Amino acid sequence: MMLLVFLLSAVRSFRKARTTVNPIRIEQASSLVTGGVYRRTRNPMYLGMVLVLCGWSVWLGGIAVWLGPVALLLWLDRLQIRPEERAMSARVGAEYDAYRTRTRRWL
Repeated sequence: MMLLVFLLSAVRSFRKARTTVNPIRIEQASSLVTGGVYRRTRNPMYLGMVLVLCGWSVWLGGIAVWLGPVALLLWLDRLQIRPEERAMSARVGAEYDAYRTRTRRWL
């Protein structure tokens, strides 16, 4: 339940800032969100997804099910987050670079 609150808080922060939550359309981002859960992690929605999958892996049991969360984490880190960070740095500039310096990518 706490994880759902975490995810919804992240989405609410984006809605409040009137910016897109769509990670595919980074060019539609209209502002940098740094408050709320974004003070602790730059990627609370992605973190939430990985943690949900980790919880499911615990529930299912076994070692093989942990390939899912690890694969998701690697995919998000390499193919989603890094391109988003480059785009935000180009779009927002020094403000994003300062945010990235003071806030961890994950936790």
